[in-house]
Amino acid sequence: MIIWNQQHHLFHLQTNETSFVLQLLNTKHVAVVYWGKKLNTSSLSYIVNDIKRASYLSDTDLIKDFKLEQIPQIFPSFGNTDMRTPAFEFDYEDGSRITDLRYKKHSIKKGKKKIKGLPTVLASELEVETLELSLVDQVKNNEVILSFSVFENYNTITESVRVVNHDQNKLYINRLMSANIDFLDDHFDFLHLSGAWGRECHVVRRKMEQGVQSVDSKRGASGHGQNPFVALLDPAADETHGDVYALSLVYSGNFLAGVEEDMHQNARFQIGINPFDFRWTLNQGETFYAPEAVLVYSDQGIGKMSRTYHRLFIDCLMQSKFNQRERPILINNWEATYFDFNRDVLLGIAREAKEVGIELFVLDDGWFGSRDDDTSSLGDWTPNESKLGGSLKSLADAVNEIGLGFGIWFEPEMVSPNSKLYREHPDWAIHVRDRKAQQARHQYVLDLSNPEVQAYIIQSVSNVLRGAPITYVKWDMNRNLTDIGSDYLASDRQKEVAHRYILGLYSILDRITEAFPDVLFESCAGGGGRFDPGMLYYMPQNWTSDDTDAVERLSIQYGTSLAYPSVAMTCHVSVVPNHQVGRLTPIKTRATVAMQGNLGYELNLMNCDADDKVTIRKQISFYKSIRQVIQFGDLYRLEDRIHDSNAHAWMHLSKDKKTIVVGYVQILSKPNTVPKRLRLVGLNEDDLFELSETKEVHSGAELMYIGLDLPKVKEDFCAKQFVLTKKGELSNNKKD
Repeated sequence: MIIWNQQHHLFHLQTNETSFVLQLLNTKHVAVVYWGKKLNTSSLSYIVNDIKRASYLSDTDLIKDFKLEQIPQIFPSFGNTDMRTPAFEFDYEDGSRITDLRYKKHSIKKGKKKIKGLPTVLASELEVETLELSLVDQVKNNEVILSFSVFENYNTITESVRVVNHDQNKLYINRLMSANIDFLDDHFDFLHLSGAWGRECHVVRRKMEQGVQSVDSKRGASGHGQNPFVALLDPAADETHGDVYALSLVYSGNFLAGVEEDMHQNARFQIGINPFDFRWTLNQGETFYAPEAVLVYSDQGIGKMSRTYHRLFIDCLMQSKFNQRERPILINNWEATYFDFNRDVLLGIAREAKEVGIELFVLDDGWFGSRDDDTSSLGDWTPNESKLGGSLKSLADAVNEIGLGFGIWFEPEMVSPNSKLYREHPDWAIHVRDRKAQQARHQYVLDLSNPEVQAYIIQSVSNVLRGAPITYVKWDMNRNLTDIGSDYLASDRQKEVAHRYILGLYSILDRITEAFPDVLFESCAGGGGRFDPGMLYYMPQNWTSDDTDAVERLSIQYGTSLAYPSVAMTCHVSVVPNHQVGRLTPIKTRATVAMQGNLGYELNLMNCDADDKVTIRKQISFYKSIRQVIQFGDLYRLEDRIHDSNAHAWMHLSKDKKTIVVGYVQILSKPNTVPKRLRLVGLNEDDLFELSETKEVHSGAELMYIGLDLPKVKEDFCAKQFVLTKKGELSNNKKD
């Protein structure tokens, strides 16, 4: 997977279909000379040699026309003749700020180690090979180690960075990107996922311009507004064609991702921890570990890039035993009852849920302390037995007797001012001393940098999970970090709070998920406010958005699917008018959209009429028949095939390529229009498929080049699903 060509000073990292090539220059700088479709070559040194030198740039090392600012570097510094955005910024106790990293040594090893304290993409030694490059500053005696791991069968390379201070003086890290890729080109579009609470992960694509284009989060979480995933695309690239270069960060906190187009039409592509309000002090002998970046190249458009991420994240990122297991169909009582419930109401919903085929009942907010609204009790994780009509265990047992699994909601990272915990430990909340702390949703954020706080959360959550037969946890976070300060950390460590918060969270999750391996954990942060690879390491699914409106979910789930697999997306059917936007959509449409991921329901079944219950029962039965295909098959987005911004379409193809499930939604009806056909992708031309609805048989070629007959729509928000099953091959038919 990794070849060191000593003669030409090249490191050639190879997957089944891609190449990533680094060149060690005579000056001991390391250049990125190629990333793309797989090459079989021994030398690419001519790439750097052929660069035409620009004017008004400094020579490096007094070498005439060796202008570092034009060299495509793997981990560039600032000011040492390169004036572009650096991959790192270090300060020293003597006030100097120049670091000159040069190659010292390297190693190539089978396998890959977990990054200390951080979620990591992992696989067996046979599937991964790792290159470690040691870069050293001889003056300041610090070392940066770049680790590149090649996942051959997944066409993926991961990169991680660690900094070691070997000097007796302190080293201050102000900026440390997890990946830096320099391109000798600027002919790209910049793609990212943006939005807000209730409309997460909308796709934004824009032409690169000279200057810096970036997305970030400064909120203490990866955030609703931006996602730690970005891509550079050939301007002509679409779902099935064109070059795509993507970066994803395995991290759940403040991040920065973007591209700089310099004045000589080159592009510098980066992702890592946000340097805003970040400064890390590294004493002698200490090591700082940066989160991991996942690098994916596709020569077949955005779709292939997505499927590469999907397969890697399912197989190699999600460490839960549930990563390859079918996820249960659940009902959550939140929109059904909010805080207003009792034992009879909960068991009534559970009984109705069992009747329609639901498998798991989830008790949401309001079961603990004295919490009848959002103004109290966060942090006091003691069941309210008066409200529950007995112990939490007795309620869970009763739900189990009905025939459903039992799940529960937590928000362990938060504390209410009106709580026993806050009254006893006000210093455990994130705040700035002598300043009035601000509230959001009547709550503060606990200081997870404090080991005592970590221990309290672990104990509190563990006590609840040990005390009742709980098989599912929804782990929520409904507030971002403000007033960032810590009574636990020293005054010169206050800019470490945001990152230490995430390290504390990961430490908590390591302990809890290891102690309760039979519990399925779902991440939530007011919906998709922390839908990132870091959380997927611990929790193999995420509540995609608090907005359950079917129409809005089309855009949310479309964007989310660019980087995250269907099995990671939890999608619920809720009541109408929708509680977030007030829209009225048919229950068929709501279910069709929800079946793009893990199907669930969030409504009061006791208020549904008999016809709706029959419909829901049929929906659930249908989903169970296709669940394996949806959750673990290959996803193909079909918007490029319909060329209609008023419609969304997608298909899942089973791993064995024998079952196809297609979803189609037209948002608004139009007068006097004739529907076109929906052409599929990704099929073998000679395979024969039977359409379940009509029993018609079509070849893969017909389905891809002619397509499925779409309905003539006479109402808004119309949905259609197709299921096709392989019945043989055209070549076999001819032989017969």
